[in-house]
Amino acid sequence: MSSSIIATDLVRHKEGKIARDIFVSPEVYQRELKQVFGRSWLLVGHESQIPNKYDYFVSRMGEESVIMTRDKTNKIHVFLNTCPHRGMKVCRYDQGNARVFTCPYHAWSFSVDGNKNAPPGGLVGVPHFKKAYQGGLDKSKWGLVPVAQLVNYKGSIWANWDKNAVDFETYLGDMKIYLDAVLDHRDGTPGGSEVIGGIQKWKVPSNWKFGAENFIGDLYHITSHRSVDMVSIGPSGAGRRDTIKLDDEAEKHIIRKPPPRMGSIGFPNHGHGLIGTQPHYAEPDYAASFTLTPIVEEYYKEIYHRRVENLGKQSRVLTPVGTIFPNCSFHGMQPRALFTWHPNGAQEMEMWKWYLVDADAPDEVKNVLRQYYLRYAGPAGLTEQDDMENWNYATSASSGARAGLYPYNYQMGLGFESQATDIKDAIFTASVTEQNQRLFYNRWAEFMDADSWDNLHPDASNNFHDILARSQS
Repeated sequence: MSSSIIATDLVRHKEGKIARDIFVSPEVYQRELKQVFGRSWLLVGHESQIPNKYDYFVSRMGEESVIMTRDKTNKIHVFLNTCPHRGMKVCRYDQGNARVFTCPYHAWSFSVDGNKNAPPGGLVGVPHFKKAYQGGLDKSKWGLVPVAQLVNYKGSIWANWDKNAVDFETYLGDMKIYLDAVLDHRDGTPGGSEVIGGIQKWKVPSNWKFGAENFIGDLYHITSHRSVDMVSIGPSGAGRRDTIKLDDEAEKHIIRKPPPRMGSIGFPNHGHGLIGTQPHYAEPDYAASFTLTPIVEEYYKEIYHRRVENLGKQSRVLTPVGTIFPNCSFHGMQPRALFTWHPNGAQEMEMWKWYLVDADAPDEVKNVLRQYYLRYAGPAGLTEQDDMENWNYATSASSGARAGLYPYNYQMGLGFESQATDIKDAIFTASVTEQNQRLFYNRWAEFMDADSWDNLHPDASNNFHDILARSQS
């Protein structure tokens, strides 16, 4: 992206118009890798994928290959998966167990623990060290590159390349409430989830932002899933699991002020957004969901009553889908899952999907959920086949010189935003809207144009107040 191109010129969020270049331009894409993926908090994996000492899982941060691993003290590390000698990947397997990573090119070796002369990930072995280097190579300076910041949040592992970026919870803001709903045990206790089996990975000829914006709050594309709705893909065969309606009886037991039932909630100063309820929604009466599998049905019925008992009057939410800026999305209900939309170039992404279950759930429950997850979502599931077709054709149809002259329209709900209830710096729209897409791309443009994190701190942004001022006028 040349210096003459300004991202805020491509994203005119106040008008609801966004240039197609941001989805197809190689120049825009190259700048994204540095400005967005080089400074954002990115999901790397889940601790349940590396349960033992020296287990490792090879993940991605943008286009970068990284190794997530545990040392002998069970501390988790994330290293750049490239040898500092000639760049070869030091680990070419998806996962496994190793105390030392040895580059297959020239056999430089790196210890997960390090040693007295090297930190974790440090260079500990160099073939013909004395003869080839005459003692002139300082091993302490040539270890694997660690991420600048790392956090384990309720089992999910996040990392950032920028040492000046705000801490993870500041980065999340009150989006934390909704991520908690995904990661916590279904009985309401903190954490307690694990990744079931491996993860799904597949490539789509589409820009990564199409996936992120779809999950941040696109309720308008229901036509795409008409066939899925007709076959009633839910676990009971009675319909989709992401359709939530609070009945009249439940409304009588609303805690505090009754919030709108379901809508778009966005965080303009952060770039996150979701479809869900505001805090303190009424816990509806238990409704049978797994009627075809009595063992699973009994489990979820018990979990429901435990959740009501554990949470009491605490803040609670429902959140079918959402996106944490820039490229992590989630299904908050069933199928409960985390996504990453990895960039593979301006017009290709690689989708990764982690499926979550309660770690202490019976094996019968996990097996039924695994089968349901597979038929609902992923490359062989029904819903994402619809989505991928949309993103594929939208990308190819936007690549031409003539098509590039015409911006996308994001004007739905523009000017009708209101302040969310009990959520800091969040906006809410009860009707179908594109508010979350607009705020996502505005935040994207800020990252693209800002020269440092000093200009990106959420508390320094006026996006929230600007949006409310426009809607009130």
